[in-house]
Amino acid sequence: MERLPSWLRQHLAALRALLVLTLILGAAYPLVVTGIAQAVFNGRANGSLVQKDGKDVGSAVIGQNFTGKDGAPVGKYFQSRPSAAGDGYDPLSTGASNLGPESVLDVLPVPGAKDAEGNPDTGKQSLLTQVCARSKAVGEREGVSGARPYCTADGVGAVLKVFPAVGTPARVVSANQACPATPFVAEYRGVKVECAKPGEDLSAGRTVPVRGDVTAVKVPADAVTASGSGLDPHISLAYAELQAPRVARERGIDVAKVRTLIGENTTGRALGFMGEPAVNVLELNLALDRG
Repeated sequence: MERLPSWLRQHLAALRALLVLTLILGAAYPLVVTGIAQAVFNGRANGSLVQKDGKDVGSAVIGQNFTGKDGAPVGKYFQSRPSAAGDGYDPLSTGASNLGPESVLDVLPVPGAKDAEGNPDTGKQSLLTQVCARSKAVGEREGVSGARPYCTADGVGAVLKVFPAVGTPARVVSANQACPATPFVAEYRGVKVECAKPGEDLSAGRTVPVRGDVTAVKVPADAVTASGSGLDPHISLAYAELQAPRVARERGIDVAKVRTLIGENTTGRALGFMGEPAVNVLELNLALDRG
């Protein structure tokens, strides 16, 4: 019997290897791993789903927002930390904002202007202004001062643009406060501070963040910054303690009971020494609903 050409034998061998590896790695291996996961780690393998009245209401390992139809926080619930994943806690868009410490200058919206899709120009907030605005909002919601270093009283980054960039100042602009806002400081080195005109190019100026005289920050860092994944379901004990009086008041219960539930839904440090204790927001809110 005549042997097959070598090139054909090589192609048939490659095809056999493809079929065998597909069956082993593409079918058998995933089935075995899935079976082991279901047998040993059933709850976690299925997404660590949390139920209420027999219905799935979330995951213990993915955060969520506790807001009403208008997007405003619901007063009787503990609030999660901010999220930069999509519209918030979207597992398909997990990630950070990619904004860092150098992000201090806003792009102010120009009145009447529209973007490429015809939508009204909304500008773009710097990371600093996002933090300032969140801190102001949390402070107002929890009845404490939301003041932070490098933030103005109206909740934007306290940043000046000084002209010329080198030498004696001749003009100073509060870069993140659009006219007709009153600048957060009246003068800088003897020069009157102006409000910013939307659309004006301030890039030639020297950027000067102003720390202010804030000595005590009442709003914790995790209340104003998103986690790296954008999916963190936990908040710090400090943020939970800050929210406890408001939740107790909204529910008409003793704040001591709320603090007890906080303790019952607090996880310790990983391996006993890594990280900090944290509170699972979803599980805490469900515990509150159960009474």
